[in-house]
Amino acid sequence: MADRILSPEVSEEEAALDSSLRPRRLEEYIGQEKVKANLRILIDAAKGRGETIDHVLLYGPPGLGKTTLSMIIASEMGVNLKTTSGPAIEHAGDLASILTALQPGDVLFIDEIHRLSRVVEERLYSAMEDFALDLMIGKGPSARSLRLSLPRFTVVGATTRVGSLTAPLRDRFGAIYRLDFYDPDALQQILRRSAGILRVPMDETGVQEIAHRARGTPRIANRLLKRVRDYAQVKADGKITGPVSEEALAALEVDKKGLDQSDRTLLLTIIQKFDGGPVGLETLAASTSEESETIEDVYEPYLLQLGFLARTPRGRIATRLAYEHLGLPMPNNPAQGSLWTI
Repeated sequence: MADRILSPEVSEEEAALDSSLRPRRLEEYIGQEKVKANLRILIDAAKGRGETIDHVLLYGPPGLGKTTLSMIIASEMGVNLKTTSGPAIEHAGDLASILTALQPGDVLFIDEIHRLSRVVEERLYSAMEDFALDLMIGKGPSARSLRLSLPRFTVVGATTRVGSLTAPLRDRFGAIYRLDFYDPDALQQILRRSAGILRVPMDETGVQEIAHRARGTPRIANRLLKRVRDYAQVKADGKITGPVSEEALAALEVDKKGLDQSDRTLLLTIIQKFDGGPVGLETLAASTSEESETIEDVYEPYLLQLGFLARTPRGRIATRLAYEHLGLPMPNNPAQGSLWTI
């Protein structure tokens, strides 16, 4: 997963360069128009009242801009941004040290918020609702509870699995927004902006070729842009054109639909080992040597959007479109039923 060119996760090596490509203001942020419109109202109303904004929950597949939006919220409000993640806050004491260091109005961004431990999550409830932290002093019969007041702040939570959040935590967010995959037009705008920042000459056919293979994900679009730039520099005259993009992406084994070898392996496993499905998630994970969570969060969202995969109560099924894309004949499998008509 770590070295997949189409992985929506950001690597440590990319983080510094990605920050230079991130928009700083809401007006610079491309796509997610409904989310942007609602955030603009939320921010302007809070600034007009001189208050902090409500806690915000952003959910959707990885790589769509949840971290960028948290930075924009802090920038628009003129406050500091503190970032952490669910797995990084292991103990209640870790949460206490983070919360007590916040200044009035600060934005606390918690990535993978669905992975908070139950103990930490319960401590977060009172902090988000009452801006207070309940601490236990001492042990045994002499133990006593101490409530510590906190400055008003905003939690921006990000998750790829909103269904994994407990209801009490979800209810403490005043604004909940879903981020969807980007259409090719929005990705083309992002690529033009990024190419300008990176000073990469690129024509419209080059922009279109990369945008259509970027899986509806800005992070992947920018990564492909950088790899095609390298190819153009070494194999061409440095300019990204349609043919240059095609050659570079073919060398990276990224096909016309934005699938790579890992995606094709997943589909071929369902088709060849399990007669097109249905196959259970755990069985599929074992057969492909992938984590079941990785299949659900990384592979499936895009394959489902393309209509190449279907989830059923009995398991995953490869659809007619998957067979056609892979150039395979469809066997007479009654378990598929009407899914072949998709």
